[in-house]
Amino acid sequence: MQIFNEIIHNKCIYIPFLLWLVIQIFKVVTELVKNKKLDVKRIVGAGGMPSSHSAIVCSIAVLVGKQYGFDTGIFALATVFAFIVMYDATGVRRAAGKQARILNKILETPGLTTVEVQEKLIEALGHTPIQVFVGAALGIIVGAIF
Repeated sequence: MQIFNEIIHNKCIYIPFLLWLVIQIFKVVTELVKNKKLDVKRIVGAGGMPSSHSAIVCSIAVLVGKQYGFDTGIFALATVFAFIVMYDATGVRRAAGKQARILNKILETPGLTTVEVQEKLIEALGHTPIQVFVGAALGIIVGAIF
């Protein structure tokens, strides 16, 4: 029971999780206002403004730095991990989303393929650099405040 109590009181766990939840709810509300469509799947979906992945890893890095020191190995680990996640969001995952968009168009074009597809590929996988930047800025601000 003590381990559970320590986990739920660990700012490096609950602050990033709450930040993720707020950002994902913001995306649902934005989708509702913009397209008049309630898409509850956005709560767990990837992509969009701002990047919740970037916000989470940056808030963790700042929280770890504040708690253990900005000259520690664990802060360096959290920071390097944050950069890897942000690079992946704008690089690999964004490219995969672009490829999914093209493949969906090919599969929708009559006569181009005989492949039967049950569902479309997910196109909103990655982030633009500005989405990552805004997410990172939010994470740094939230980490600094709490």
